[in-house]
Amino acid sequence: MSTKRELVLDAAIELLGSRGTRALTHRAVDEVAGMPAGSASNYFRTREALLTGIAERLEARDYADWEALSRRPIPRTIDELVDGMAAFVVHAARTDRIRTLARYALFLEAQTMPALRESVRRGHRRLTDWAATLLAGVGGDQAATRILVAQFDGIILHQLVNPAPDFDPRPALDRLVRALIGGAAG
Repeated sequence: MSTKRELVLDAAIELLGSRGTRALTHRAVDEVAGMPAGSASNYFRTREALLTGIAERLEARDYADWEALSRRPIPRTIDELVDGMAAFVVHAARTDRIRTLARYALFLEAQTMPALRESVRRGHRRLTDWAATLLAGVGGDQAATRILVAQFDGIILHQLVNPAPDFDPRPALDRLVRALIGGAAG
């Protein structure tokens, strides 16, 4: 069961991802959360505190998702790795679209807020570490991991901005992984 603080943050994520940064106000968060006026402000006195709280909540929710995914066997072949990566990208761009849009909005806001920037960086490091674990199973290294994580961001961002109904990142990811890691079809 979510706490009231988590409900406020989940409403803020929904608001940020669906309506953008200009719509993110304490009053609007209260309305989306269905909570009394002043609730968001009681937990997060400033806009910066609210944005930092959003980044931390996104990180916690992402980590829970990665934990669930980590219960699956680590990919042992390039094909298994690419299948998992393609599923991750499609999930981020479609199923989890609002949360992903909120995350990208935070990237831009973080440029002027040091505390938010550190929170965003921490989340990115955790994602990169998780991806490195998966890539290590098929011979990937840190350099390959950084390139693939950057590619995820690019593919997802382009799909969010210009959704393609027949979106399938697998062919591009397969080609990139094979170029970075090498190896025959698994």
